[in-house]
Amino acid sequence: MGTAVESVSDAPVLRVSGGVGWERAAVVLDSARDEADTVSVVEVGPTGIEALEPLVSVTDGETTVFHSNCTPKRVRTLVSELESGNLPNDGAHAVVSHEGEQTELPIPDDGPLSVGHRNVLARCGWTDPANMRDDETLVAEDALADCDDVLSQITQFGLLGRGRGDARMDEPIAEEWTVARETDGDPVVVVNAGETDDRNRTDQLLLESDPISVLDGATAVAHVVGAEDVVIYCPKSAVEAQQRVRETVRAFRETDAGENVSIQVFGSPDQYIASEPTMALEALEGNDRLEARLRPPSPAKHGLYGRPTVVHTPRTFAQVRRALLFPDEFDADDADPGTRLVTVTGDVAQPATIELPTGGSLSDCRNAVSVDGGFKMACVGGQFGGLTRSLDHSPSAPALASARLGTDGVVELLNQSRCAVATAGTRARFAEEENCGRCVPCREGSKQLVGMLRDVYSGEFADDSLRELARTMRESSICYFGQSASRPVTTAMDEFEPEFHAHADGRCPSGACEEVQS
Repeated sequence: MGTAVESVSDAPVLRVSGGVGWERAAVVLDSARDEADTVSVVEVGPTGIEALEPLVSVTDGETTVFHSNCTPKRVRTLVSELESGNLPNDGAHAVVSHEGEQTELPIPDDGPLSVGHRNVLARCGWTDPANMRDDETLVAEDALADCDDVLSQITQFGLLGRGRGDARMDEPIAEEWTVARETDGDPVVVVNAGETDDRNRTDQLLLESDPISVLDGATAVAHVVGAEDVVIYCPKSAVEAQQRVRETVRAFRETDAGENVSIQVFGSPDQYIASEPTMALEALEGNDRLEARLRPPSPAKHGLYGRPTVVHTPRTFAQVRRALLFPDEFDADDADPGTRLVTVTGDVAQPATIELPTGGSLSDCRNAVSVDGGFKMACVGGQFGGLTRSLDHSPSAPALASARLGTDGVVELLNQSRCAVATAGTRARFAEEENCGRCVPCREGSKQLVGMLRDVYSGEFADDSLRELARTMRESSICYFGQSASRPVTTAMDEFEPEFHAHADGRCPSGACEEVQS
């Protein structure tokens, strides 16, 4: 059986991480439970590091052993060893020593789990997401007792909204709370987890692995603004996340914090545009055709059915909870206090969702994944992120904005086989096909953008006209979709201008575009 560490406790715990929808993890979990007699087997959510799943962690006393890519046969062996009084570490991914009972995932010294900070992600892959501990600390209870103090703390930190689904994206969220408090009507809080872009797994990870933190943060905000209704807006296709949330809601209702708050889960349309904050409200109101609303007024002034509405992503609510529990982690002098969750994807073996300090560097993303082929460029910010040759950028919103990159929590690592012109063109075509059609700059601008990129392949690269069109879309569109849709094109032109000229001359340097190779 290999080497083993002597057991130091009579109650070892074996955790199986992989998510409800992971068939392999479910088989591993069943095998462990069938084999176990005295060993406690717990199902936990994913850690965010897909290359390790199914991940089994075995804890006995002050030692935790991680076994990655676990099979049913392997987990039965682990359980057998534990039943025999040993803590097996033969072939382990990592062995971590820690003090006392752990409420957060122990961090190995190296490997993908050690990348960045696991603050908001601290409980992902460690705690049972469907059950609340008897000694669970809930910030919503503090907000119920003194909502003014909570508002004051978040105002002091200057915490910014996270993600394109947040009505205060990259802006101080406390200002929106104040507007909602002071506006006549019955306020409502919306947890906007409507993201359907598979590149971005940040919000879904939180709902699958630590929905308690999201619900706790959302309920705390509800108490601050005087809302009795919390709506969780989650894609219909995200079955695992919805299941976990519904289980957690049932437990949360039994607490003092959730006793007088109505929490409902709403299945959102599986459309990219459906997570835009005002289009999320349109969907919640039952409208079949989703169109962005003009702002101002903000949702806090006129939101769901005209009520004062606070709309944040799960990432934002989890940051709120973390800030109230661990205020020392948040520097009020920081332009973007806290951390940023990032899904690292693209030409990688398997994606990973990690957490980076806003004062850190995106270059750390390379340590969380295995890149297929030589690195050429990254697209930072999701579908309409910015293309860059370098990852030497801070993850903070102001730093990314100044570098003309996106802040939506995605870093795509793209290899040498990728064509910058084709990458920009694919995203422009997505904008043309998926925009809501409400405003002219986005609707017509995206058509013209695609047309001018096609002209490049025909020998005409109108640099100045492309940039002027992009500026018009950026400054005139009424929502983030249109405002960011041209960013892949302009950043590709800045970073890879020779490739545009080469395509106009009938060559694709990367060999990816058959259209100019014939």
